[in-house]
Amino acid sequence: ISLGEELVSSGINAEYGEFQTYQHYFIQINLRMKLFLLACVTVLGVLSAEITEEENVMVLTEENFDEALAANKHVLVEFYAPWCGHCKALAPEYAKAATALKDEGSEIRLAKVDATEHKGLGSKFGVRGYPTLKFFVDGNEKEYNGGRKSPDIVSWLKKKTGDPCMVVTDKAAVDTEVESSHFAVLGAFTDRSSTAGAAYTQVASDTDGVVFLVTNSADLMAEFGIADGGVVAVRDFADEEHRVLLDGEVTSEALNNFIASNRLPSVVEFSDETAPTIFGGEIKSHFLVFSDSSSETNKAVMATFRKVSKSVAGKLICVFVDTGKADNGRILEFFGIKKEMGDVPRIIHLSEGVDKYAPDFTEMNEENLSAFAQNYLDGKLKKHLNSEEIPEDWDALPVKVLVGKNFEQVVYDPTKDVLVEFYAPWCGHCKQLVPIYDELGEKYKDHPSIVIAKMDSTANEVDDVNVRGFPTLKFFPKGDEKKIVDYNGGRTLEDFVAFLDGTHDEAAEDAKEAAKDEL
Repeated sequence: ISLGEELVSSGINAEYGEFQTYQHYFIQINLRMKLFLLACVTVLGVLSAEITEEENVMVLTEENFDEALAANKHVLVEFYAPWCGHCKALAPEYAKAATALKDEGSEIRLAKVDATEHKGLGSKFGVRGYPTLKFFVDGNEKEYNGGRKSPDIVSWLKKKTGDPCMVVTDKAAVDTEVESSHFAVLGAFTDRSSTAGAAYTQVASDTDGVVFLVTNSADLMAEFGIADGGVVAVRDFADEEHRVLLDGEVTSEALNNFIASNRLPSVVEFSDETAPTIFGGEIKSHFLVFSDSSSETNKAVMATFRKVSKSVAGKLICVFVDTGKADNGRILEFFGIKKEMGDVPRIIHLSEGVDKYAPDFTEMNEENLSAFAQNYLDGKLKKHLNSEEIPEDWDALPVKVLVGKNFEQVVYDPTKDVLVEFYAPWCGHCKQLVPIYDELGEKYKDHPSIVIAKMDSTANEVDDVNVRGFPTLKFFPKGDEKKIVDYNGGRTLEDFVAFLDGTHDEAAEDAKEAAKDEL
C-alpha cells in the first residue's frame, strides 16, 4: 500500500487517468512495473554481452572480455587469427585441454579472442604474433610459456593454480602419466616441508612441460628403488634407460641439472610436439643431424649419432631432423639444407638470434661428429652464414637484390643511404608490401645517393643483422661508421618517402618507437 501511495502522490494517477477502484489502479500499476522491469532486463542484457562457448572454450570479444575475467579467477586466453596455420594446429589441443579441465570440475577456464576482429584487445595486450597466449589471475595478466599439447596446457595451468606435484600411491598412476607425457619425475618425501622436499616442490613449480609426481608410499618407493628423500626420472624412450636415479643431495640446482640431462632422449626427433621442449629448455646449444629416415644410410648414421650424444649429454641437445617429412620443409629452408644433400650435421646456439655452425667434413663417422661437437664446446668454430650466389642482374631493377655475398659491398658503401627489406618468400605481409616497395624503388632509381634493396632472409644471412620477423626493414646511412638504424615507421609510400627525405638517424627512430609505445 505504501508503494501505491507513493506512486499516487507522485502524480502517477494523473498520467494513468481516473480509476474506478484501487484494484483497477494497482492492476495498471503492476502491468507498467512489469513492462519497466522487462525493459531493464533487456538493457542489461545488451550491456552484459553473452559469452558463448565452442568446445568448452569461451569466445571472447571486446564487449564481454572484462566480464569474463571478472567472473573467473583463472583464465587462459588465446589471441588468434583465423588464417593462421599454427592457430589451426593448436585449436583441437586447446579444446581438449578445456574439456579435460571441465570434466575434472576445475574452475580454470580457457578462452579465445579473434585478434584480427577485436584489434583493441590485441593492441592492449601487446599481441604481435599468432597464436599468443596470456594467463589471467584475478584479471592480472601473466605470460604463458607452457607447451601447445593438451597435457602440457593442463599441466602448466595446474602448476600455476595449485600444488605443482601430483600425489601418487601406486605404480599404475605413475605408468599412466609416463605413457601420456613420456617423461616424469618421481620424488619420495614423507615430509615435503623438509629442505629437499621444499626444493623439489619449488623446482616443480618453476619447471614447465615436466610432470612431477610425489609419494610417501613405502611400497611405491620400493618398487622404484628409492628411499625417502630420493628422486627418480621415469621415461619410455626407445633404446634408453627407463629409470634414472638422481645421485647426491637433492637441491634446486641438482634437480634442474638432472631434469635437463634426462627429460629428452639422447637423440630427440624434431616435430611440432617436441619443438617447445627443444627450444624452451635450459640448454641453448643444439647438435642437429639432417637425414632422410628412408635412406640407406640413415640407420647407421643415427646409431653413430646416438653414441656421440652420450658424451655431450647436459651440454648439447641432440636433434634428428627427418628431411623426408614434408612438415619439416620450413626448418630445412631456414638452414639452407635440401633433402638431396644427404646426411648433414649442424650445431646452433640460441641467443638473440640463431648462430649456426657447419662442419668441414662430409663423412659421418664417430670421430668426425665427436670432434665437431668438442670443437664447438671449446669455442674453436666460426659461425656459418648462408648465402645464395650473386645474381647476374642483381642491380638491373630499381629494387636491388642482395645476398650474403654482396651485402656488405652494397649497404656499407660510404657514399650511399641504403634501405633494406629483409623478407621471406612465403610471408603474407611481405607480399602485401611488394607493390609499395617496388614503387619506392622506382621513385629513387635515379637518385645519386639513395638505394632501395631487399634480401631473402630464408636463404641469406649476415653477421651484423638479427632478423626476428618478416618483413624487417633496416636503414644503413652513408659514411664510414657502418651504422644500422631500425626502421620503425609506417608501411605506405608516403611514410617511406618522408623517412628517406627527412631525419632518419638512430635517435629519431628511437623517438618514433617510444611514441608508438605510449600510444
